[in-house]
Amino acid sequence: MRRPAPAAFASLALLLAALPLLLAAPALAQTAPAGGAVAATGDRAAENAVRQAGDAFGSTIGREVIGIYNQMNVRGFSPIAAGNVRIDGLYFDPVVPPSTRISRTTTIRVGLSALGSPFPAPTGLVDFGFRRPGNQAAASALLAADAWGTTNAEADAVLPVDDRLSLGLGASMRFESGPDATRENSFGGTLIARWNPAPGVTLIPFVSLLHQSLDDHRLTFQTAGEYLPPLLPRRQRFGPDWVNGTGLDANIGVLADWQVAPEWLLRAGLFRSSRNRERQMTNLVRGLVAGRTGTQRVIVDPRLAFASISGEVRLTRQIDEGPRRHQIHFAVRGRSGDRRFGGSDTLELGPVQIDTPSKVPEPLFRFGQQQFDDVKQLTGGIAYEGRWLGVGEVAAGLQWTDYKKRIDLPTGGVQATDDRLLLYNVTLAANITDALVIYAGTVNGLEESGIAPGNAANRNEALPAIRTRQFDAGLRWALTDQIKLVAGVFDITKPYFNLDANNRFDVLGDVVNRGVEASVAGPLTKSLSIVAGGVWLWPKVSGPGVVAGGAIGPRPVGAISQRIEFSADWRPPFAPGLSFDTRLAWRSSETATVSNRVAIPARSIVDLGGRYRFKMAGNNALLRVQISNLFDVEAHDLRGAGAYGPIPGRLAQAYVTFDF
Repeated sequence: MRRPAPAAFASLALLLAALPLLLAAPALAQTAPAGGAVAATGDRAAENAVRQAGDAFGSTIGREVIGIYNQMNVRGFSPIAAGNVRIDGLYFDPVVPPSTRISRTTTIRVGLSALGSPFPAPTGLVDFGFRRPGNQAAASALLAADAWGTTNAEADAVLPVDDRLSLGLGASMRFESGPDATRENSFGGTLIARWNPAPGVTLIPFVSLLHQSLDDHRLTFQTAGEYLPPLLPRRQRFGPDWVNGTGLDANIGVLADWQVAPEWLLRAGLFRSSRNRERQMTNLVRGLVAGRTGTQRVIVDPRLAFASISGEVRLTRQIDEGPRRHQIHFAVRGRSGDRRFGGSDTLELGPVQIDTPSKVPEPLFRFGQQQFDDVKQLTGGIAYEGRWLGVGEVAAGLQWTDYKKRIDLPTGGVQATDDRLLLYNVTLAANITDALVIYAGTVNGLEESGIAPGNAANRNEALPAIRTRQFDAGLRWALTDQIKLVAGVFDITKPYFNLDANNRFDVLGDVVNRGVEASVAGPLTKSLSIVAGGVWLWPKVSGPGVVAGGAIGPRPVGAISQRIEFSADWRPPFAPGLSFDTRLAWRSSETATVSNRVAIPARSIVDLGGRYRFKMAGNNALLRVQISNLFDVEAHDLRGAGAYGPIPGRLAQAYVTFDF
């Protein structure tokens, strides 16, 4: 069994050594945040994903992620890659997701939870909650460490200047040692201002930067044939040492709200999201065989630059008629993105044995001509939302979108893609009883399909926009006043992109994801809360080359037919301030190759943790300790068709949060 070096435990031991002192501090009564926002500055000691998530469909509360879906996987697809992202409810095209300095909560909106979000999209929405500075001075600080040697610190503050202006400040520092001992050192800073220049008017400009001073690039393994690789090494930085880079991520923008009149609200957001990489690499071991040997290839990119300007202006008219509320939304959304990519140098470093780190000296790089692509999209729409208390809801919308993409080809000339499409959405919800609501809806979309992965011949190339559609239906049943069951069925159709016979990432056909999803969440007793969910998928690929047992199989790469998660948080009545939590995650086998001849076996992961809330110098504080992958399960992480890495092993971690 591999044993971490004793030095790796130093930072974690420092936190745990303080445990007796913390347990001696006065315990904090376990109550919900009093009227404050979840994960707000000055109230971070109250963060608890199990108790604060509304369902099991995916939420982020501070540092914790819970649910069957996440930003990269909703109903079998990625809403981030598709461009279905909102920040504070407004359209946002992120090159890099917002940091936790400006967004401390994330919610996946599917089915009934998408009601109330005008202009939904297939695959669901990722909604980043924005951190708005309040009217009272507050601060939070967090110190964290783990057994692998990762340490990080976070600090946030709210500084009211006067009754019209308040500032939000944030800073972070992280020195990471990853599951494969790769290093990532980063420093971040954020400034937010909330200004009320006139009654009913709020302006919130912000800037958030993250500098990566060192970013080792992880190793990905590709086998010599259609089979799984042997179990891969953990906690080994394979190298060579020069396979790393640096970069700068930025999210800059402004939010605006104007209550034009009691029944009219104007909201607007303008954002610029960018990522610059001075040097980026893809580190591969190819032709891996059972004897644990293969050949190493490193693909080195020159300076890469991705940027997108996006935003939305939305005018809402609200009409109240007793138990009925009507809202009419008029919106214009747009984005303009540009990317510089390509020109990479491919280095063949020769035979390797994967348990022996590579020591090849750094060669000279010979970069080629880079490519540029530019995308512009403008969308105008009108939407209606109607709510009749105790009866039901209806939401409908129409949008007209104009999409243009231009790619400069290395051989000269321009590849152009233009599309115009009328988009629609309709959802109906009916209150069958006071406890039971049923719903059904349909929506179509024009979505992005992401970029080609690093192991493709056309790596980093922007893929064309795709037409998509979704039907879904389901129910919400209040089992008690606080426990809700949400269940639904869905049918989503999209073009299917993956590696073709020439190793190009391209359209291979269409994929239909049909499935059932379910969630139960809420407190079973005063001391025990749960969040449980599952999804059952029946994905199917169709197209002229799709044949069972052929080069293109009937299941998409990455398909997982069943996924079940159960999380619980228990607060023992005899120990105020103390709680214990667990997460049980099971997933069925995962399709690993385009031909479907290889699958990663099913696996279960168990996490175990605890919290102790206490007072320190009269301020709220929290000690959080967790062991992830408690039973140290070894398995393969799928990183693309026929590309693998190891999943993280057992990890002990802890952090302390202080509120002021």
